[in-house]
Amino acid sequence: MNEVPLRRNRDFVLLQLGQGLSTLGSTSTYVAYPLLVLALTHSPAKAGAVGFANVLPYALFALLAGVVADRVDRRRLMIAMDLVRAAAMASIVVALAAGVLTFWQVAAVAFVEGSAFVFFNLAEVGALRSVVSRRQLPEAAAAEQARYAAVTLAGPSLGGALFGLGRSLPFFGDAVSYAGSILTLLWMRTPFQETRERDPAPVRRQVREGVAWLWANAYLRTTALIFAVGNFAFSGIYLVFVVLAKRDGFSPAAIGALVAVFGAVSLAGSVAAPRLARLLSMRSIMVGNEWLSVAILLCAIAPGPYVLLACTLPIAFFSPSLNSVVVGYRTAITPDHLLGRVSSVARNLAQLAAPLGPLTAGLLLDSFSARTTMLVLGGIALVVAVWTTASPSIRNAPSLSELENPPDTVPATMEA
Repeated sequence: MNEVPLRRNRDFVLLQLGQGLSTLGSTSTYVAYPLLVLALTHSPAKAGAVGFANVLPYALFALLAGVVADRVDRRRLMIAMDLVRAAAMASIVVALAAGVLTFWQVAAVAFVEGSAFVFFNLAEVGALRSVVSRRQLPEAAAAEQARYAAVTLAGPSLGGALFGLGRSLPFFGDAVSYAGSILTLLWMRTPFQETRERDPAPVRRQVREGVAWLWANAYLRTTALIFAVGNFAFSGIYLVFVVLAKRDGFSPAAIGALVAVFGAVSLAGSVAAPRLARLLSMRSIMVGNEWLSVAILLCAIAPGPYVLLACTLPIAFFSPSLNSVVVGYRTAITPDHLLGRVSSVARNLAQLAAPLGPLTAGLLLDSFSARTTMLVLGGIALVVAVWTTASPSIRNAPSLSELENPPDTVPATMEA
């Protein structure tokens, strides 16, 4: 592939544009989901259950989705999943208009949308790998982080404002955003996978190939496990923030605006990510991120939305650097025919406990104080920071300079 600057790479720009539109719609519903459930049921536990339903599919379907992404046309798979997500969002709009929406329908829609996202997301890894050179993958991953952060800056505040105008509006906007994503996918020219023969091996064996490849790489294996525990804590913190803000009388628009502050800092961190990746080692970036996360323990002293936001802003700035170097490195060194499966294994491990985060946070808030809830989540962050610092695999983390000549096949030393 001829290497051109990312800003002049037509298909890369189209991919980011389409996913920017889609993410804008999705992040607007991040605020709308718990607000809708609280309006219907007045129950933080049920709001947490919907968050659980939305992220549970990664644990259930990621391995299967990785196999599918490696076996079928990735572009067609992404388009099909966008159609499913658009239909799911439209069902909420219709039910609200008819006055028949229930908590169980919201939970079902959250589950269906999350399931379609899993298949779409793992196919998108191959799309990104196809439209940029391997050496540019960490930079491309950082650009994706910047896109996500920019949209996160606008999405939650937009979702809160739209919800204040009409409960169905954030979900209608999300459905429209998936249509925009489909158009950009249709306009892209580059095939989303290398030419390959169909693999007749059983699904279970294909999954094992992806597991074996990732598990043989100590650094990638350890980062996925560390991310799993960290994601549990931070998926719960988001629900805590919304519940605390709601209890303090914040309007939906004000809640969205505060979340947008997090997005603004994340955007700044995404812009700085390529430079930080050049200045700091992969180990330094990872260890630094995990110790910054320990700051959420301060919220146990004075729990409130402003304190919680302030405690999470440092990690908002530095986490894009971590994501870009880890995802970029993993995507670059994985053979194309294994890319979906290896990515699914890594993300499955990283997301394994995430569904329990909002569920646990909701139950803790129902049964105990916000201070106790933050003490539990902050304690988990402290354990992760100590683990990361002491881990031999993280201490011997690779360097991005290895991507100058990435391997095309699995080295003999990495075979299971």
